[in-house]
Amino acid sequence: MKISQVIENKKDYLDLLLLADEQESMIDRYLERGEMFVLTDGDKTVAVCVVTNEGEGVYEIKNIATAPLFQRKGHGKRLIDFLCQHYKKNGHTMLVGTGDSPLSIPFYEHCGFTYSHRIPDFFTKNYDHPIIEDGKLLTDMVYLRKPL
Repeated sequence: MKISQVIENKKDYLDLLLLADEQESMIDRYLERGEMFVLTDGDKTVAVCVVTNEGEGVYEIKNIATAPLFQRKGHGKRLIDFLCQHYKKNGHTMLVGTGDSPLSIPFYEHCGFTYSHRIPDFFTKNYDHPIIEDGKLLTDMVYLRKPL
C-alpha cells in the first residue's frame, strides 16, 4: 500500500469522490483548492481524500472515500492517520464535516475525532436533491475535530 499526493487531473478520481459527496458541483467548490491524496495497492486505487487549508493552523477533510471492494478494512483510517501526521507540522486541528449518519459519525470517532459544532440545514440548502444515507435524510452538517 502506498499513499501519494495527486497534483494534476484530480477529476480522474471523480467516481470515487462521488461516493462521499454525491453532487459534482459541490466537489468543484473544494477540489482545486484542496490537496488530494490517494491510497493505492499496486495499480488499484483503494481510497482518496481531499484536504483544504482553512487558515490559522486548521485543515479540513472535505472528501474521503474508499472503493467499495476495500471498505471496512481499515484503509480510510490509515489514510486519515497519515494525513493527521502530514499536516501536524503546519497545523493544530483537523476538521471534518459530515451528515448526522450512523455510518460516518462512529467512523470519525474511531479515528479520534470529537464533536465540534453543526451547521443547520446545510444539506437541504446546498444540494439540489435530498441526501439519504443508511435510510436517513441528512439535513445538518456535523463538524468533528481532532487535535494534531
